[in-house]
Order: sequence, then structure tokens, then C-alpha cells
Amino acid sequence: MAHRNSDGTGAEGAGAPQAPRAPLDLSLLRTFLAVHRSGSFTAAARLLGLSQPTVTTQVRSLEQQLGRELFERRPRGAVPTSVADELAIQVAGPLDALAAVADRGPLATERTPDPVHLAGPAELVCARVLPALAPLTDQGVRLRVTMGLTDELLDGLRGGRFDLVISTMRLRGRTLSAVPLADEEFVLVASPAWARRIGPERVAADGAAALRGVPLVAYADDLPIARRYWWHVFGERLTARPALTVPDLRGVRSAVAAGAGISVLPRYLCLEELAAGALVPLLLPEDPPINTGYLAQRPGTPRNPHVLLVRDRLLQAAPSW
Repeated sequence: MAHRNSDGTGAEGAGAPQAPRAPLDLSLLRTFLAVHRSGSFTAAARLLGLSQPTVTTQVRSLEQQLGRELFERRPRGAVPTSVADELAIQVAGPLDALAAVADRGPLATERTPDPVHLAGPAELVCARVLPALAPLTDQGVRLRVTMGLTDELLDGLRGGRFDLVISTMRLRGRTLSAVPLADEEFVLVASPAWARRIGPERVAADGAAALRGVPLVAYADDLPIARRYWWHVFGERLTARPALTVPDLRGVRSAVAAGAGISVLPRYLCLEELAAGALVPLLLPEDPPINTGYLAQRPGTPRNPHVLLVRDRLLQAAPSW
């Protein structure tokens, strides 16, 4: 019979050493990290080449081993808990390093890096990004470029479709990392004919009142860029409807230069037209609206060295944009 302590516990009770917990399975940690980085079980399954039920089962198994919940399941994805964030910080570096060795092997011969999948807004990509990256093709870098709306591109980045995304908005959360890339200044422009009819001096004196009734050319029906300009510069809400919309700022630039009306454009996109007089600034405020673009990627060290080449090249070139 076992000896009983005065508190009623056995000698092998509280004072006895605890059995060591079994080490965590690396495959479970790898699956956990993929979910944490991609933001959903479905996206992680695509990244890992597994079925979604398998990913769910593995994450639940890890949660059972830890005795803690790692993700809150929501309709739009998996939201990491504070426990998950802390675990990701601990395991990301070692798992990335191990994956790099597993992919290549310490004695493997060199192989050609995979293409770098880059995505961003069409106007900035065509006007600034591609000229900046062009010299990299001579270094063997292969680029695959996708253009589109920021929300859709960021979803693609979380899902593993892209290596890098140029984002027009600041990112929230920890599933993606981002660094500031470049600031774009917005300018109110018109053709020379419209500038003479309106009079930049009237705009400077009367503000938005001088522009009432003038046709607006915009990127979208809700006038996202112009509304921001009106509020920032004139302190008024823009309620007018656009006369012409085209979902590409290069088309907006062409229409304005041809006399379709006025618009608000990023300065980098119309530098040549402003210098040649094809477009005229209607106002030069001391504090123009500025939007910061960001270079986003999934956390962790990229296994493809060419991703780092593209990233560094963009960060070096962007200050001159």
C-alpha cells in the first residue's frame, strides 16, 4: 500500500517529478505556421499540397497537445490568438531554415531559382516598377507580373500566388509583413483649354466653387481619389458625379489631356505631360494629398534568392519615383 501524506496525497503525488511532455511534431508546426501566415485553412492547404480537412485535423491535434486554442475560426478565415502569435515567433525562423535545407540539401547542385511572382496596381507597375526591375533580367531573374486591385492581390499573397505585392494601403495584422515603398503626391489637372476656361487663379481664390459644373474624369464612379483631394485641400465633400470613368489612371490622363474635363492624378504618372504643357495644374497647395505605397510579403525568409533581389531593387529605386 502506498504511503499517504498528511494532506491525503500519495507519495508519488505532487512532489513526484512530472512525466516529460512528448515533443511537438514538426509537421504539425509546419502546418500551423502555414495557416498563421496565409490567414486561412484553405489557403494553407494549397500552399502545403494537402487537403483542407487534413490541415484542420493537424491544427486541432497541435491545439490538443498544447492545451490552448490557436485560431478563432471565422467565415473569412482563421484569426490567430495571442498564443498562436507567440508560437509563430518561436518557430518561424527554425522552420524556415530547415525548409531551405530540405529543399536544396547541403550538398545539392545549384538549380535555377523559380520565377518571382510580383503584383501591384497597373499604373505604378507599368510606369515605375518594370523600368526599375528591367536590369535584373540580365542577372537571370525571371519575373511573372500580375496587375489588379490591392484587396484581391493581397488575398493572392496570403494564398501563396505571389511572392511580393505592391499595396496602395497600409496592412493590418500579422499574416503579412510590409515596408513603406514610396509616396505618391496627387495633383489636380486639366487640359490647357479647360485651364483657361476655369482659371487657376480662380481655383486658388474660390476653391472648389470655381470647379462646379466642370466635367470630372475619374477612375471609378465613387471618385475615390478626387473625393480625398476635395476633403484634404478644399475641406469639402465632393458630391458631383463623374462625366467619364475609366478603370485605369493612364486612360484618365489621356482623356483629360484630350479635353474631357478635370481630374486628380498621381504626379509621377503625369510628369511628362505637365512638363510639356499637355496638362496644367489647377492648384499647387502647400500640403497636397499623399498616399504611401507598401511592399508586402509573407513573413519569413524567402527560399528563392531572386525574391530578395527584386525586393532590394524596388526599395533602392522607389525613393526616386
